[in-house]
Amino acid sequence: MKKLLVSLCLMTQAMYAMADGQADCDAGAGSYLSGTVNGKPTFANGKALQGVKLSHTHITVKADTDGRTYDVAIDNVYAADYQKNSTSIPKSLAAFKLGDRVEMCGQMYTSGYGIHWVHDNCNVTPTSAQPNGFIKKLLANGDEGDNLEASEAYCYLWN
Repeated sequence: MKKLLVSLCLMTQAMYAMADGQADCDAGAGSYLSGTVNGKPTFANGKALQGVKLSHTHITVKADTDGRTYDVAIDNVYAADYQKNSTSIPKSLAAFKLGDRVEMCGQMYTSGYGIHWVHDNCNVTPTSAQPNGFIKKLLANGDEGDNLEASEAYCYLWN
């Protein structure tokens, strides 16, 4: 009985955290996705903009809603620990492990299963084409972790 009560409390906390993420995503004009990391982070080189390489980190996530595996494209320049023109994954993003629970807000791919734009939108009024996105780990107690894509250091690239 005690185990059942503890399980119910944990599930309630996890659902509460996800509900908050959904509400935040709705306010940011994005599409919400939560699930479990099932693919290790990989680095993808990108083109340069004003001398800054726009690389990405990719993970795959098995979605809670439909059980499908989604590709998640994470813009490295929005990570707080991004090193300009680095050819490796920022440590904060490399820390994703198989089995981590995550929630994301961004823009779904128009073809296939995936999500991108899971980052801050640099204080522009959010739209479905430019949502104010995020990617957060869900902690063991059900709380949301910090937005790993909240850095605005390179927002000047798009102004």
